[in-house]
Parts: sequence; C-alpha cells; structure tokens
Amino acid sequence: MSPSEDTIAAIASGVAPGAIGIVRVSGPSATQVCRGITGIQSPLPRRAERAVFLGPDGQPIDDGLVIFFPGPHSFTGEDVLELQGHGGPAVLQLVLSAVIALSAEGRPIRLARPGEFSERAFHAGKLDLLQAQGIADLIAAGSAQAARAAVRSLRGGFSEAVSRLQDLLTDLRVRVEACLDFPEEDIDFISRERVSERLLALRGQFEVVFAAAQRGAALAQGITIGIVGAPNVGKSSLLNALAQEELAIVTPVAGTTRDRIAAQVMIDGIPLSLVDTAGIRDATDAVEQMGIDRSWKTLAEADLVVWVVDATGAHMMEGHHLKSLSQHFQDRFAQTGVATPLLMLVNQMDRFEGATPALEERSDWERLVMPETVRQDLIPISAKTGQGLDLLRMRLKQHAGWTDEAGDTAYSARGRQMDALVRAQGCLRDAAVWLDQGALELLAEQLRLCQLALSELTGELHSDDLLGAIFSRFCIGK
Repeated sequence: MSPSEDTIAAIASGVAPGAIGIVRVSGPSATQVCRGITGIQSPLPRRAERAVFLGPDGQPIDDGLVIFFPGPHSFTGEDVLELQGHGGPAVLQLVLSAVIALSAEGRPIRLARPGEFSERAFHAGKLDLLQAQGIADLIAAGSAQAARAAVRSLRGGFSEAVSRLQDLLTDLRVRVEACLDFPEEDIDFISRERVSERLLALRGQFEVVFAAAQRGAALAQGITIGIVGAPNVGKSSLLNALAQEELAIVTPVAGTTRDRIAAQVMIDGIPLSLVDTAGIRDATDAVEQMGIDRSWKTLAEADLVVWVVDATGAHMMEGHHLKSLSQHFQDRFAQTGVATPLLMLVNQMDRFEGATPALEERSDWERLVMPETVRQDLIPISAKTGQGLDLLRMRLKQHAGWTDEAGDTAYSARGRQMDALVRAQGCLRDAAVWLDQGALELLAEQLRLCQLALSELTGELHSDDLLGAIFSRFCIGK
C-alpha cells in the first residue's frame, strides 16, 4: 500500500514517562481521527484546542490539546494530527489504541513503522535524505557540538553544499563532453575551457565539504583509537586510566597483553573506542605473536593511532619494527590519500623532574619513523599519576571533530554518507590522473561516477531497498 493510501499513527514523544506525551497521526484519515477521539468536527489549522480524548467505548481517556496541520503544509505533506496529553506510557498507549480502533474498510489506520513519518516527508519533497538523517542525528546527539552539526544538516546546510558541488560537476562535465564532440580540437578546447583549473577548484571545494562531514561523523559516532607501542611502556595503564576502570591486566612482565582489549568511553558526550594492543617486539611465543599480528591490524583500522613510548628509554621498539611502522603509515597514505593522525605519548613522566632520555633522543627515532604522511603531536604523560591526561583528553576530542565552533563547521554524517563521499573523492582523484594523461573518455566517466555518488547523498539517486534500510533506523514516531 502506498504511503498516501493509509493513515499511520505512533507515540512521538518517547517511551519514558513525562509531563507531556504526543500521539502523532498522518494520512487521509487524520480529520476522521480527530472527530472520533475528540468530537471536534472541523479542527482549526495550526491552532491548539483543548479536548477530552475518548476511548472506543466513549469513556474519557485523557484531557489534552489537539493540533491539526492540513496538508500539504505539514511535516509529511499529508494531513497531520497531534494529540498532546499527559506523558504516562499507559495513557499514551490507550490513546494510540483508540486511534487504531477507528480504522475502517477502505480507510485503514495502522501503527507507523520506524522512521515512516520522515520517509513520507522525503517522498513529499519536504526534505532530502541528508536532512532526514539530520533528524535522527539530532535525536541521538550526545554533545552540544553534535547537536549543532545535526541542526545544520537538518536546515539544509549539507544539502546546499552538495548541491554546489553538483553544479560545479555539471558545468565541468558539459565542457568535457563538448570537448569529446570535437576530438580534433581537444587540446585547445581543454585549455580554452580551463578544464584543469575547474577540476582543481572542484576538488578544493569537495575537500572542504568532506572535512566538514568527517568532523560531523566523528562527533556523532566517535572514532576508533589504537594504542600501540613496545611492551611495558604503559599502554594498558593508559587504557585503564582513560576508561577509569581496571579493564586490562597490568604487570611488569613484558608480553602480558596478548590480545586486543577494547573499551568504549565518553568524553564530554563524544563516544571514543579505545583499543589496547599487544606490545610490538620480536616474540618467540606463538600466542603472543598472534596478539602482535592483531596490533598491526589495529593500526590499519584505527582512525587515530596513539603511540606510547617509555620516558625512561628502557623499553624501546626495535629498529626494524620502527621501519615497519613507518612503512605502514606510508602504505596507508598511498592507498587512501589521507595522512594517518598520530598522537605520541611519552609515559612515566612521574619518574622525572627534568628532561627524560626518551625526549632527548626524540629526534633520532622521530626521523626514523615519522614520514611526511603522518600528522603528529607529542604529549608527556603519566598514566599512574594522571599528569597530562586532561590535555590528552582534549586532543582526543579534537581528533574526534570537537572544537568550540565544531557544530557550526561540521555536517552531521553517518557511514552511508561517508561511503558515498569517499567514492566521490576517489573518482575525482582518478579524474585528475586521466586528465593529465589526456584520456578524456575516462575523465568523463569518472566525473559521471562522482556525480552519481553525490546524488546518493540527497536521495536524487536511490532504491526502495536503500530507503527502507535508512528509515528503519529512525525512531518510531519520526
């Protein structure tokens, strides 16, 4: 049954008890529900009217307010009715049951699916997929910055940025396609139409939007932080200190941690996933070696790498492992085109009052392991006393997208949006390669694929299965 043929209803105010609760109704039977529940024959548009809510037996259920939003000037584009009463779960269920009981042959009224109100708003052209996702992100926001980023997307900021990219892409594609129509003049045409400059400008604008979406995704979903280093440098102690819980066993015995230990922590409402790993060294024990192999896997998966070194200099990573670490960062940059964020922590600073061996020797191992593809920072800490941990927490928040103005410079984004942006980014990168090689057909194809990827963001290009998967993750009543 299509969205316009049936009427849906749901509790829109959540399951927890509260002073006020809302039952929302959307569809062609909204006015029929109003008459059946309240006795009001012609509700005034967008006016709050006091009414007694009646059950199927005509007995009062609650005393509250009725607000009617006639379509198409409503959230869903259909007639929408809100019954606002007391927020007790039992009362709201009685009101909802009374609404469903008004279902009749040819005018069905049913419970709404998760996200179905927002889905109907999308089909009615009231919002696009980015704005719809902004609703879900606003509800789930765990910090003020994440909430502001969600509002920015909900109000169309993300959509407008994508639309501007689409306009630039369309203009560029028109010029490239025109060039393909006159192959004998392709070189002069490319120069005259400034294709290279336009592509460079497009990539620059894209990176701005991509970075804003990355910040928003990190604010909403957090980041995965891999804690790596040699044995006995204090990785497990650091995990316990940040989690404020004894999650990892800490002993003076090298190789105590043999597998990855993950902890979910919240810092000012920002979710972070911390992963402690086995110390990287030449191991003879087969089980420990398996843990070390998983340490390297964590390096490949982490959004941020925290490398812990010992301030005493007593526990240093072997030179060939440092080289492997350096090569890993370079390989990851070659694959993704993105530098690996790295925080370097000098632990056990409680043992020193002045300079430490590790800090004095920093230039030696820094030159060895720090390629230009790594953005780095160094923080002296003590996991034992807490020295430097407040600064570390601030740095972790910043890597997760937090700033004082983060909500005003970020777009709320989730995995689906980031996947589409990453694919679009790859297409633009390949387009630049083909342009340099003069392969205009391949350049045109990459620009087309980039535009398709961007179209997925707003819902210009979608499938019914994709829409169902997206809106099923919303709250019932939204």
